[in-house]
Amino acid sequence: MRRFTIAALAGVASLITFAASANEELAKMAENPKNWVMPTGDFANTRYSALDQITAENVDRLQVAWTFSTGVLRGHEGGPLIIDGIMYVHTPFPNNVYALDLNNDGRILWRYEPRQDPSVIPVMCCDTVNRGVAYGNGMIILNQADTTVVALDAKTGEVKWTAKNGDPSKGETATAAPFVVNDKVLIGISGAEFGVRGHMTAYNLSDGKIAWRAYSVGPDEEMLVDPEKTTELGKPIGKDSSLNSWEGDQWKIGGGTTWGWFSYDPDLNLIYYGTGNPSTWNPSQRPGDNKYSMTIFARDADTGQAKWLYQMTPHDEWDYDGVNEMILADLDFDGTTRKALVHMDRNGFGYTLDRETGELLVAEKYDPVVNWATEVDMDKNSPTYGRPKVDPRYSTHQAGEDTNVTGICPAALGSKDQQPAAYSPDTGLFYVPTNHVCMDYEPYRVSYTAGQPYVGATLSMYPPKGETRMGNFIAWDAVKGEIVWSLPEQFSVWSGALATKGGVVFYGTLEGYLKAIDAKTGKELYKFKTPSGIIGNVTTYEHGGKQYIAILSGVGGWAGIGLAAGLTEPTAGLGAVGGYAALSDYTALGGQLTVFALPDQVTSAN
Repeated sequence: MRRFTIAALAGVASLITFAASANEELAKMAENPKNWVMPTGDFANTRYSALDQITAENVDRLQVAWTFSTGVLRGHEGGPLIIDGIMYVHTPFPNNVYALDLNNDGRILWRYEPRQDPSVIPVMCCDTVNRGVAYGNGMIILNQADTTVVALDAKTGEVKWTAKNGDPSKGETATAAPFVVNDKVLIGISGAEFGVRGHMTAYNLSDGKIAWRAYSVGPDEEMLVDPEKTTELGKPIGKDSSLNSWEGDQWKIGGGTTWGWFSYDPDLNLIYYGTGNPSTWNPSQRPGDNKYSMTIFARDADTGQAKWLYQMTPHDEWDYDGVNEMILADLDFDGTTRKALVHMDRNGFGYTLDRETGELLVAEKYDPVVNWATEVDMDKNSPTYGRPKVDPRYSTHQAGEDTNVTGICPAALGSKDQQPAAYSPDTGLFYVPTNHVCMDYEPYRVSYTAGQPYVGATLSMYPPKGETRMGNFIAWDAVKGEIVWSLPEQFSVWSGALATKGGVVFYGTLEGYLKAIDAKTGKELYKFKTPSGIIGNVTTYEHGGKQYIAILSGVGGWAGIGLAAGLTEPTAGLGAVGGYAALSDYTALGGQLTVFALPDQVTSAN
């Protein structure tokens, strides 16, 4: 018989209280639109703000209110947090963090400047980006490039605890923003291009100790899946479903890294995220479906146990990582409200699933040029239900090693990469920054050495045939699976979107423009060119009775890696350098936060 002491029971009770209070604090803070307390805006990853001082009627009056130099060059992804009059700004490597006092002209309250070994830089796949910090229990959580997780006192910058999430000598690095849920902070891992075996790890917010770790591939017990209870498209996945989809021990270096965005449904207590590409990029070296790379996971936030999963691109042949954000919204299907999850995947298909059961509701192309697959099989009675129907003309596996397959759409960076979409409950539309890019792909045999690139393919990228533009910003109907309107852009839209109650949607361009769009019509209402290309995510907040729009500029990321790292060989940067060579004619390196607001006479008139 198991016995519990009063002290032990008291300890359990205090943990439960801590979890509830931490989660309630964050949820309550997120409900206040004056703040921006999570990298994703809210648990549902909608990137929607209820602020409405800036409207479709007055947004053309926006002016630069103030700026802040980060002191760091290369790609500035993510965006700042704003919590009760303090703004927290992060940078790419070396991942400095600044706390700025909005009540005192942006005075630096504290700064954290980690000392990281620069040897981690060449191990980072696609620039030295970092997608932001998180807040929880009075602390700012930073996920450093070298995989060190640091908890900083939000008021003083004092280090409260640290944890080590990986080993850069094996190619494990960190680019994803942390995500605080209940009494835990979720941390992903990067490095599939180095043969890293992906995992999601939950650390205790109180002390930084590991609460659970769930691998993307491998044995059931290490993946935290139950062969009989974890389902895919309504059916139990069965024993050793991942191991059976790999040849030999290939799963041990099988990829499936977790460097994207995370979301959470408090009512279901489920977290959602996607896994990346299998290793290597040469599909001939890893026969099978390579489960569970390229997969959406729904896991219990407390235990990590997987409730359901769905693999979007079995046996990936094109590097279509499935890490893009999962947006949670309640949508109407034929008069029935469904708890939905909307995911715009790298592979060019926009998916809508029931987030409680994992039922596949919609799977349609969100860029008309997507050609690697003709469609996703939606027949529930079909043996290939839920699988994409691959066009053999664009199969790099069927063509074989050392064969250059041309005209594949989208390119490896996908119809959308990690740059997050936004959802407006006012219009019911999803606003999606996209890439309009195709590629040539030639796989070749490669051997694995820990800490060395394990890619096995040469790529070239370019606009679709007969076109010159490389991006679109679209409004998407996730119920019908249709594009409502589309705005062409010269380059990929590598910035995260923001939707507001004022009827305005914001995004940035690789040339450096912040743009404001009418949420209903797609009409461009305003634009301003910042000092460098924008790959950051637009943020809004209110301070002193005024609404502000904030954006980091600093060109880089995969699309801007040529500029960021000084690369000139067309196939360098995993194929991106040649495709975006013209970008250097429009912008240069930088690192700046630009904050916009309406003039006083406009806000007073409101």
